[in-house]
Amino acid sequence: MKLFLKGERCLSPKCPMIKKPYPPGQRRKRRTKALSEYGKELREKQKLKNWYNLREGQFRNYVKAALRERHKVDDAEALLIKLLESRLDNVVFRLGFAASRNAARAMVSHRHFLVNNKVVNIPSYSIKKGDRISLDAKSLKKNILHNLTLTLKKQNPPSWLGLDAEKLEGKVIKEPVLEEALPPAEISSIFEFYSR
Repeated sequence: MKLFLKGERCLSPKCPMIKKPYPPGQRRKRRTKALSEYGKELREKQKLKNWYNLREGQFRNYVKAALRERHKVDDAEALLIKLLESRLDNVVFRLGFAASRNAARAMVSHRHFLVNNKVVNIPSYSIKKGDRISLDAKSLKKNILHNLTLTLKKQNPPSWLGLDAEKLEGKVIKEPVLEEALPPAEISSIFEFYSR
């Protein structure tokens, strides 16, 4: 399944899913067996984990937090997506400052972004409603950010984020919603996987 992990490259003919639409390995074109229930749950978990560019421990902590709170909230699936979408690296990607979540994570780690005028270099930093995300003035000289104003003018961020392309600044207007995130995985299967 295409998860668009490589940013713009996934939209071009150079995408690995288009060039080689079969699994890697010497016997790649052999018939596959039907997946067990565990295999299906594992595949869904891997899709979402890789989509948000997280390690297993990080992803497990987010799912366990959502499972702990599921008795207090109406929709645990929406809570999990809210936790994942409000990560700083994901917000930077959604605003259009980076082409992929991998690039966004690297840019946050390299101290290119300010949250409420303070430098934050933790990709998992949780953004709250009303927070302002802006580029550090020193970072504007970097080659990776040269054509950013042109890119941001074409960018259409989700409704829970506000973008000011001229000031190179974004603001969290409200909390993220499940319907707008459109995760590529079935979240109920992920909860079943971790409930074992």
